[in-house]
Amino acid sequence: MQLDVIFDTVCPWCYIGKRRLERALALRPGADVEIKWRPFMLNPDMPPDGIDRTAYLIKKFGSETRVRRVYGAIGEAGHSVEIDFAFDRIRRTPNSVASHRLIRHAARSINVAPLVERLFEAYFIDGVDIGDTDTLTRIGVEFGLDGEQVKRYLESNADVAEIYEENARAHRLGINGVPAFAFESNMVISGAQEPEVLVRVLDAANAGQTSRRELDEAGL
Repeated sequence: MQLDVIFDTVCPWCYIGKRRLERALALRPGADVEIKWRPFMLNPDMPPDGIDRTAYLIKKFGSETRVRRVYGAIGEAGHSVEIDFAFDRIRRTPNSVASHRLIRHAARSINVAPLVERLFEAYFIDGVDIGDTDTLTRIGVEFGLDGEQVKRYLESNADVAEIYEENARAHRLGINGVPAFAFESNMVISGAQEPEVLVRVLDAANAGQTSRRELDEAGL
């Protein structure tokens, strides 16, 4: 079964959703699931160098009080899946296109789930700028990628159009918020759902897949 995870690297709920998905899959150890990480951009018009995070959040939420309330709730949700968000370390909200490109580039040679985790960790826990080419190059090297090759790739326009097209495709599917999980491309559930909810959808998708396979084998 193919499971498309539609997410943004600068989305804290996507980090939580990734951890909850892992817990869901642990409840079905025999499930044959191939995960594809699909890009979504919460801020498609973000300047290439990003912007000051405090200014961005106040513009988005209206006041520092509301920002603290919203991110306090996110922090509590993070603790439930062993994520210790360090929002105070983040100085800039980056443009996420480059980080999505790194994932796309890496997927040609490695399993990128650990890389996705590392990008979340770098941004939300270490507070580093994951829109920065040198930062992304170093992260790529951590996973065995050739540093010079990664840097040349990120400094080019390779796959930029493809990232924007995948973002547009998600919107055409009716996905306007992330994370979202598309099971076999025909069952979609949005939000950082609890593991028990994801398991139920996984079971339903698997049952549907089995039924379709049996019909195919019967020539129907």
